[in-house]
Amino acid sequence: MTTTNKKFTGNFTQQEPITAEAIAAAVTVMESGRLHRYNVSENNELSETTLLEIEYAKYQDQKYCLACTSGGYALQTALRAWGLEPGQVVLTNAFTLAPVPGAITAAGGTPVLINTTDQLVLDLDHLEQTIKSTGAKVLMLSHMRGHLADMDKLMIILNQHDVALIEDCAHTMGATFNGIKSGNHGVMACFSTQTYKHINSGEGGFLTTNDDLLMAKAVILSGSYMLYERHEASPAPEVFEQVKYLTPNCSGRMDNMRAAILRPQLANLDANCQRWNDRYEAFVAKLAPVDIIDVPQEHQSAVEVHSSAQFAINSFNDQQNQAFLQACKEDGVELKWFGADKPAAYTSRYDSWEVLPTKPLPQTDKVLARLYDVRIPLTFSVEDYSIIGDIVAANALLIASS
Repeated sequence: MTTTNKKFTGNFTQQEPITAEAIAAAVTVMESGRLHRYNVSENNELSETTLLEIEYAKYQDQKYCLACTSGGYALQTALRAWGLEPGQVVLTNAFTLAPVPGAITAAGGTPVLINTTDQLVLDLDHLEQTIKSTGAKVLMLSHMRGHLADMDKLMIILNQHDVALIEDCAHTMGATFNGIKSGNHGVMACFSTQTYKHINSGEGGFLTTNDDLLMAKAVILSGSYMLYERHEASPAPEVFEQVKYLTPNCSGRMDNMRAAILRPQLANLDANCQRWNDRYEAFVAKLAPVDIIDVPQEHQSAVEVHSSAQFAINSFNDQQNQAFLQACKEDGVELKWFGADKPAAYTSRYDSWEVLPTKPLPQTDKVLARLYDVRIPLTFSVEDYSIIGDIVAANALLIASS
């Protein structure tokens, strides 16, 4: 079915190439043979991984940073460092990706899910109700798809009930709330460098904190083999003395190869954040005139990084929904849909996580039923996203009128 005279032929999963500078850095590591973060040629040499931790801690405005094998590993490590006990309740979003509740389960906790609002952020009223009903003492907040809740209001609630915050910032690297970097509101924050995130090492992640004891535990958990003195963005040796024999080794260190290709990307992160937002603005500008399309509005105090875009068409019935998805696909626009019975690729439905003791969440179900998602790779131009927006808008109007 042809619905519009515009077609798009780009590949929504194609990332920008690793730069020549990053490739050269990786080659240097390979030529040295010293891929392991602790394998340095002399005592005063700083490995690529150590240098990356120093640079990311500075970028994030935090004292400490640990580079990890993945964002999911960082989440697990944060919970273990915090002191999660077996079976302890950990609150988290119902609207997130499976690695978040997966990390909670892997660390021995029991995930309890909180509703999302139609703005795709945590429902703070439901959060407070659930804190009271469960006695939970930790929230693992997923800033899903880059959307930031009212962090000031959230922290008031958490402080009133003595609940610790661990932030999943996989989608908010570079974002701010009231000028504060996303990830700096809680006791620890976790970031991802997986291919579709804001800097790309294929797989990888960071854990950041200002807390001496939490970082010391995290470093030991990551597998320091008592070489913690080679971590520059970490606490003094005397802090490690308190925990080094009480904390298990759950190996999850980043290697020097990945660190080498991330360091040049970090230097360009802020510029790329603006590039994503320029493309996002071109896209949503084309949706704005279409009354049936709802685009989430970011909080007035937030500066988000829109490396993907979400929108809803709540008036569509099931037949219209399927026709809309197919029409966009035929016009070259690959949309993800969160309302399917079974999750596909990087969509996520809490009720498909059968490993969790989940209860129905009608409010979240309603939000996800007609929620669409589109990637914003930097391989596409601003003009490309204007065309993509035209295709989405035209198909929505045509299906609505048919």
